[in-house]
Amino acid sequence: MQALHHDTAIASTPRPHLNRVPSPALNYGETEQSRDVIYPAGDDLQLRKEITEFLGEQGQRLSDRLENEDVILRERVDSPSDPSLEIKRLQRCMNDLTGVLALPAAWRDREPVEILSTLANSLMGTLTLDFFYARVIVETSKKPLEILRTGPARKTDEIARFLDDWLTEDQIDRPLQGRRKIGDHEISIFLMRMGVASDIGFIVAGSRRLGFPEQTESLVLGVAANQLAVGLREPLRLDEQKRVAGEVDRRVAERTKKLAETNEELQLQAGLLQHLPVSAWTLKPDGTPDFVNRVWLEFSGQTLDFVRSYPEAWMTAVHPEDREAALSAFWGGVGSGQDFAVETRSLRAQDGTYRWHLQQAVVLRDAEGKVLKFVGTTTDIDDAKRAEEQVRRSEAYLEEAQHLARIGSFSWRVKTNRITWSEQLYRIFEFDSGMPVTVDLMRSRVHPDDLPMLKEMIDKVLLGVKEIEYEHRLLMPDRTIRYVHVIAHAILDQQEQLEYIGAVQDVTQRRLSEEALTKARSELAHVARITSLGVMTASIAHEVNQPLSGIVTNAGTCLRMLDANPPNLDGARETARRMIRDSNRASEVITRLRQLFSKKEITIEPVDLNEATREIVALSFSELQINRVILRQELADELPLVAGDRVQLQQVILNLLRNASDAMSGVDDRPRELVIRTEREEFDCIRLTVKDTGVGITLHDMERLFEAFYTTKSDGMGMGLFVSRSIIERHSGRLWATANDGPGATFSFSIPCKFDNVANIQTVD
Repeated sequence: MQALHHDTAIASTPRPHLNRVPSPALNYGETEQSRDVIYPAGDDLQLRKEITEFLGEQGQRLSDRLENEDVILRERVDSPSDPSLEIKRLQRCMNDLTGVLALPAAWRDREPVEILSTLANSLMGTLTLDFFYARVIVETSKKPLEILRTGPARKTDEIARFLDDWLTEDQIDRPLQGRRKIGDHEISIFLMRMGVASDIGFIVAGSRRLGFPEQTESLVLGVAANQLAVGLREPLRLDEQKRVAGEVDRRVAERTKKLAETNEELQLQAGLLQHLPVSAWTLKPDGTPDFVNRVWLEFSGQTLDFVRSYPEAWMTAVHPEDREAALSAFWGGVGSGQDFAVETRSLRAQDGTYRWHLQQAVVLRDAEGKVLKFVGTTTDIDDAKRAEEQVRRSEAYLEEAQHLARIGSFSWRVKTNRITWSEQLYRIFEFDSGMPVTVDLMRSRVHPDDLPMLKEMIDKVLLGVKEIEYEHRLLMPDRTIRYVHVIAHAILDQQEQLEYIGAVQDVTQRRLSEEALTKARSELAHVARITSLGVMTASIAHEVNQPLSGIVTNAGTCLRMLDANPPNLDGARETARRMIRDSNRASEVITRLRQLFSKKEITIEPVDLNEATREIVALSFSELQINRVILRQELADELPLVAGDRVQLQQVILNLLRNASDAMSGVDDRPRELVIRTEREEFDCIRLTVKDTGVGITLHDMERLFEAFYTTKSDGMGMGLFVSRSIIERHSGRLWATANDGPGATFSFSIPCKFDNVANIQTVD
């Protein structure tokens, strides 16, 4: 802070915290020599009344304030109170107040600095102060105005430093008056705020007197503060007027600048519109065109003057069938002040053809929202419209093709669980077109027995399996069964989210055809077995004849032993046991024969492939001996069971054994060796192999070996291997043939130990 003498003002940083200080009770300084002063009860009361009347409402408010706050004046005295001195003191106070009240008349048209200087000089002399300091806010946008007056014996720098420190301290608990040490002296300080809300400023007076300020001095300082506030009211009003005028000027300047910028931008936009590769135009708020670029003029053959002649002039180029829609959109947008768009066919002047255009406009508004212009473009979309029509035709063709092929398509976005179906897929499932598709909706159509398959498919989708393919049944509302084949492929969409694209084909007719074909194959297999009966009659007769001959021989022996004297009972019993054995053997041969060649439904059961093989070997043993075949069995130990039809699997083994035996019937230069082997493969499969040393098979025969009615035998029907492969495939296995490194060929089939899709095994008779 810099101290100023006489009429010099100080500008310092504002201290807004002073305005937040509450008005605590006055706490006047006191010392050991001070005592309470008793107010006069005689003539001075009349004098105080006159002072109150003289000051009017202002004096009454100040007097009430002092009395309500119960201020006790303490001053140093050397003798008892003298009423005459009190009267003189009040008279002097009245004179001081008169001088202070007269100051506003001298302040008219004065600057705030001069007002402060006059008040400071007056109070310094009237109250005999050691210093006087004032800080006022004259212009709200500037720093406060400050002034400091000091007595001739005071050091201005010391007081300035004291005030600077004192006024920057925490003001919350600061008393309005008190004793402070400044330099080498104790000085009583009194602070008075100005304004209704203490928002104009404050004054500070200081004196070395212990009783300062007396009651009359407080009254004078209070009136001075109020008069200063009144005197500064006019400068504050002028300051507010200047501020408002400045704000108006600023806003006018900003508005002018914005209008200039808007006009410049409009000019720039007009230039840009002129060089756009599409037709561009602008309209006045009433719809009258005021600008059209050369692209439209060249396309339509119109002139700028013609287009500007009236709002609808440009519509003469619009196709007559589209004008009503164009007029409705045009005037609807202009009338409402909103954007508008419409598609129309417009005449191209060059060749007289109509091409589709998109007419669209947007509204330009000022800061208040008033319409300035409509800016529009006319875009040639004829090629796009033709492409859209081609796409629609392609979609129609695709939909018809899906309908004919009974194939529907779908997409499934896994993260959002959004499923989209084609129209044909709705028809396959017999749902209303457009219904929201959910997993629960699909589940409601799936056959109850196939719901586990659907759950497995959904689990694969959630795991993100790349390819999905399966078949299941649908149970339709009329209780009919429909078979569908589902195939889907996983991709990533534009948001890198997993999506499945797939197709669903109604394969009901195919499945029915397959069932009919399977039935026909079963009939053919049955015929093939019956045909094979004649070939095997000799072997079977030999097998049955041996036990029958044994029975007859043993029966004669038994009779002779019984007729002996004495009868040979032990020998008769042994002979009877041999007769029972031969009878059981004949019965087993006949039972196997009936099972093999009887027409019966398939029976799925656990089958020991080694045991089934041994039974076929026992059945074919006589025939193999007749053909001089050396049979070697290499059956694996602890072979797991397979699930299947025992008789059908034995039919395949029998067919392979007979084929191997027939293939070696003309071989005389080497042993006719036949090896039948069982072994366990990976993936829980069992393989049976029949290897011979016969004539072998050629590459040409290999390609057609399993076709129906293809045979290399002169007396064959070509059904054996065809039926055998069908049986193995129905057991979820496969049958194949390979040429040996040496002479002969090897036929093998592999079937799983266990498989879930047991329902796929069909009856083969």
